[in-house]
Amino acid sequence: MSSKKVITGATIINEGKAFVGDLFIVDDKIEKITKQSDNNYGDYEIIPAKGLFLLPGVIDDQVHFRDPGLTYKGDIYTESKAAVAGGVTSYMEMPNTDPPAVTIDILEEKYTKASQNSLANYSFYMGASNENIEEIVKVDPKKVCGVKVFMGSSTGNLLVDKQKALEEIFDKAPTLVATHCEDEETIQNNNQKFLKKYGVDAPTKIHPELRSAEACFLSSSKAVKLAEKYGTRLHILHLTTADEMDLFRNDIPLKEKKITAEVCVHHLWFSDEDYEEKGNFIKWNPAIKSKKDREALRLAVNNNTIDVVATDHAPHSEEEKRKPYFMAPSGGPLVQHSLVAMLQMVRNGIFSIEKVVEKMCHHPAELFRVEKRGFIREGYFADLVLLDLNSEWAVDKSNIVYKSKWSPFEGETFNSKVVKTLVNGNLVYDSGVFNENIKGKRLLFNHE
Repeated sequence: MSSKKVITGATIINEGKAFVGDLFIVDDKIEKITKQSDNNYGDYEIIPAKGLFLLPGVIDDQVHFRDPGLTYKGDIYTESKAAVAGGVTSYMEMPNTDPPAVTIDILEEKYTKASQNSLANYSFYMGASNENIEEIVKVDPKKVCGVKVFMGSSTGNLLVDKQKALEEIFDKAPTLVATHCEDEETIQNNNQKFLKKYGVDAPTKIHPELRSAEACFLSSSKAVKLAEKYGTRLHILHLTTADEMDLFRNDIPLKEKKITAEVCVHHLWFSDEDYEEKGNFIKWNPAIKSKKDREALRLAVNNNTIDVVATDHAPHSEEEKRKPYFMAPSGGPLVQHSLVAMLQMVRNGIFSIEKVVEKMCHHPAELFRVEKRGFIREGYFADLVLLDLNSEWAVDKSNIVYKSKWSPFEGETFNSKVVKTLVNGNLVYDSGVFNENIKGKRLLFNHE
């Protein structure tokens, strides 16, 4: 027997338009969208949504769920649960787990685990190393989102620093290549300099000097040159500097771009002035940088130099983050709060709601060629989020879903709240209550 639902009276935001309408769902797909309600809903289960906003579910192209091997920080179940609480219905997860996902067999084990535990839809990147080109070329581009290359070291040991290995990956990868770009030699030189200057008492505010703008630009520009040489589909993750924006184009539509750009929510929200208050709780790689850089990133989102907004969700325990600067790991949890933080910036006049939907829903789907997701269209999967844009609430330990139980937004008041999240037509999150009976699906990619 089919499952039939209708979401009535919501303001639908999709493909640059806003209109009040009804959305009909049969099983896992959107059946039809009507702009005028006729109140004749027959045997459809009614989800009343007058006064609420209906968006496509967020597709987050960069998360670290720490599973397998680092599951005291987070795991596929806990972090996908936090994701759907934040309106994120699909995610693409990184390979720097333990063991790292550098073989097809290890990669497929992650997919199997997600099929059993993930409340959201999922894909997992194949990790690149200096030695695994034979495994990379086996990747099925219809079933795997991309190949991840760490061109600077971060959490884990997947640094690719041999020129021959980089050339082979950019030449032979059967999928999009996604890169973490920070020049390792620059960072190591800076590390020695600051360690000598401060010893173990270094303040976190040195982080953007140690992992400097220069280190970012050197590595990003190198990745762009490699992609141009080999015709690679290159996606540079978590950009942080004004200078890097010159590496990307905004004069052609996304579907014509072979080299694309991502920014993360924390780099749009925080600046180096926030290290004083937040310390290691906003220590990420690449580092949060100056207000000037933040303004350049915001402008680049608005003028389409940057294509995608994501999170780089990367939880650590609160105990780890409270260690001295040089010992504290980089990264923090974000999937539960990414959409509401972006909507707060809409309220503050920085972005439009249509731009947020474009960068967090439409563009990840288009860039990665995700099959039938990321848009509110008839025949597409019913991955949807209902929001109240006038519901004030504060982030605190009592409402944090992450396994790590902390957030860089603790104490922040947001004016938008996720009311309901649907994944493949299933109401998985409803005002704080989770339905865990049906799990998410593996994302598929249409490369025709």
